Amino acid sequence: MNLNYILNHLGENRSEYLNAVSPPIFQTSNFAFKTVAEMRQSISDELNTPFYTRGCNPTVAILRQKIAALEGAEDALIFGSGTAAAAASIISQVTQGDHIVSIAKPYSWTNKLLTLFLPRFGVKTTFVDGTKTENFETAITDQTKVIILESPNSLTFELQDIKAVTALAKSKNITTILDNSYCSPINQKPIEMGVDLVFHSATKYLAGHSDVVCGVVCGSKVKIKDIFTSEFMTLGAIISPNDASLLMRGLRTLPIRMERISKSVLKVLEYLKQHENVEKIYHPFLESFPQYELAKKQMTNASGLFSFVLKAEERAEVDRFCDALKTFLLACSWGGHESLAFPICGLDDSPNYKNNELPWNLIRINIGLEDPQFLIDDLEQAFERYR
Repeated sequence: MNLNYILNHLGENRSEYLNAVSPPIFQTSNFAFKTVAEMRQSISDELNTPFYTRGCNPTVAILRQKIAALEGAEDALIFGSGTAAAAASIISQVTQGDHIVSIAKPYSWTNKLLTLFLPRFGVKTTFVDGTKTENFETAITDQTKVIILESPNSLTFELQDIKAVTALAKSKNITTILDNSYCSPINQKPIEMGVDLVFHSATKYLAGHSDVVCGVVCGSKVKIKDIFTSEFMTLGAIISPNDASLLMRGLRTLPIRMERISKSVLKVLEYLKQHENVEKIYHPFLESFPQYELAKKQMTNASGLFSFVLKAEERAEVDRFCDALKTFLLACSWGGHESLAFPICGLDDSPNYKNNELPWNLIRINIGLEDPQFLIDDLEQAFERYR
């Protein structure tokens, strides 16, 4: 399906709402019916027919079509956060006594689901180095029901060979679930490579404006309906119609934002590669990255998120470097219009991240929509002032 059609027209039956160019926000919790027969018909397919907004809201329904088409999936669900989307997709595939194989460093809240929440219900997880497909095969048991991938991850950017892992999983009737937040559907198509369920923190690139928290899950109609009937409706982690409208607005500019970001990040990386105060850079589209060839094979372009290790002897130097930044905002998320810096040592006093094993002098950078030279100038003046 044509990308331009998906972003600008798919699902937007304008004749049904006074030919408005932008779909209306159906800010209602409830839907009324003229007869019991109409009500009965609506509730028989609550996934696709408005009955109560927790199930189907017309604004959200348009968004579902667009998200599914972008990922090349049959259907999609929209959640109130990326964490909710990840949790629902994983919980939906397991029951007591089942086993999961996951990459070693999944997103922090996915990690908590696997290590703290699911073990309470008899579900165990084995974590493996996902850069080698054979590690997944070694970890699989007769109880394994799910393999969790995140390619790349969002701190040190290790990849998995998606086609190889999905082929392994299908040979053993195991469901694969992949976090595609880093790449967005513009830069990577996991379902085309055999992945069963794809989720995103749509807060990031899909929304793109740092003004809405949301998540999505994409997959087959059968799997999406199963998630809807159980986890989605039971846990109720839905997105509001207003936030769905904001996410739809963000999608309109997704391709041009990703194109701009992919060009800008390479210019910033070229600057940092030459800098004497940078020990190491993590980004999959750097030729020095260990999995560069795999990245070029699986991804169509670079994303704007990367990390670098600052040459520093003490945490105070990292603090001074980051405090000196004027254009880069100090914030934890990414994927928005603004450029961000997130020092790992900022997690030192957080009870949620106390077991962090990353280098204390690692700084994650999100490149936004600013001119790259504007960002380079800001980094340069911070380098001059931190020691």
